[in-house]
Amino acid sequence: MSDYWIRASEIGDYLYCRRSWWLKRSRGVASQNVREIAHGEQHHRQHGQQVQQSIWLRRAAYALIFVVVALVTYSLVGGV
Repeated sequence: MSDYWIRASEIGDYLYCRRSWWLKRSRGVASQNVREIAHGEQHHRQHGQQVQQSIWLRRAAYALIFVVVALVTYSLVGGV
């Protein structure tokens, strides 16, 4: 049994094009679209950063809403 691990990206490569996957894995043929792959990886990194930023902004908005509601409730109850 081989100790070679199959990565998720390899499964994607295989599903997209079995022949390309086979050429890379068994023949060692390199991809010819290296520039496009690098551009795609950069795009995915930037998108991931934007997603993380939106998650934190949403959390900050919820915290701000909670604080405002708490202050309004306190001022209404404290005024009685």
